[in-house]
Amino acid sequence: MSQSKTTPQNQYTALPKVELHRHLEGSLRLTTMLDIARKHGVTIPLSMLNLSGLVQVQDKDPMTFTNFLEKFKTLRLFYRSPDVIHRVTYEAVEDAAKDNVRYLELRFTPVALSRAEGFPLHDVMDWVISSAQEAAQAHKIKVGLIASVNRHESPELAEQVAWLAVEHMPNGMLGLDLAGNEAEFKSDAFHGVFKEARQSGLHITIHAGEWGPAENVRDAIENLEAERIGHGVRVLESQSVTALARERGIPFEVCLTSNFQSGVVKALNLHPLPRMIDAQLKVTINTDDPSISRITLTQEYQHACEALHLPLDVLKGCILNAARAAFLPEAEKNQLVDAIKQELK
Repeated sequence: MSQSKTTPQNQYTALPKVELHRHLEGSLRLTTMLDIARKHGVTIPLSMLNLSGLVQVQDKDPMTFTNFLEKFKTLRLFYRSPDVIHRVTYEAVEDAAKDNVRYLELRFTPVALSRAEGFPLHDVMDWVISSAQEAAQAHKIKVGLIASVNRHESPELAEQVAWLAVEHMPNGMLGLDLAGNEAEFKSDAFHGVFKEARQSGLHITIHAGEWGPAENVRDAIENLEAERIGHGVRVLESQSVTALARERGIPFEVCLTSNFQSGVVKALNLHPLPRMIDAQLKVTINTDDPSISRITLTQEYQHACEALHLPLDVLKGCILNAARAAFLPEAEKNQLVDAIKQELK
């Protein structure tokens, strides 16, 4: 009897995955949010359907960055106890492992997690680190952590987060990220903080060229010492910035569905990912906020191949790009690359 063909979906599910750009705050399960709301008296519509509209992008929503960022305002209401932060971190790692992610870099925003109850930033960082480590061990997945700060918040807060991240480097803190509303807030005030963080040994990734122009990618590379760019899909608007990124070998953390939902691209099949690859940029594929976007990394890989007609071997090249761009010590990174290569054969 002939063996039945592997369905495309199963093909993408089976691929070993590397995720470099996933936000903890955009990874909460709906069922968990309902449970937290009941236990902590969070005032939200107590039905899955209504809650989904507040915290996940719906097909009928306007595909704009303001609508996308609005979801985080509701999400900030949920971080009500150390147990909650432990649970959402653990589940984010568990969900990645279930999706065949071999290596996950999970970024989190300590200020956002601390705000609802005024938790000390130091404690928040400890809770996320210990929970991520526990989940990584339980689900046999390698996890690195990146602390994220927002452009609309003060450089003083960013400095606090940066120094806490440096202190926690022995416990798995790998990097510092600048995120948030790029359309309305410049990065100038953060240049010093990020240079100091880099000098102290933290790796740097910057959201740039997503809702802002290609010049923001240049700014991230030259002034914020970015080793990787979050999104960066507008880089192709400038030949000189594209050339700079190519010459420096800067990896791009591309998030297909997120870029469509936040209005960066008008349709999924118009995403510039194939053109970025043609321009010989180092491209990786990521989810950004799997819960907000209602997606998995498996589905993002499928979109890349089916909506954007990426050949499977090119997708595998993107997975290897991600492994090579991991913010891991060199020996660990080489182990990861070798393991992924073996699995992709």
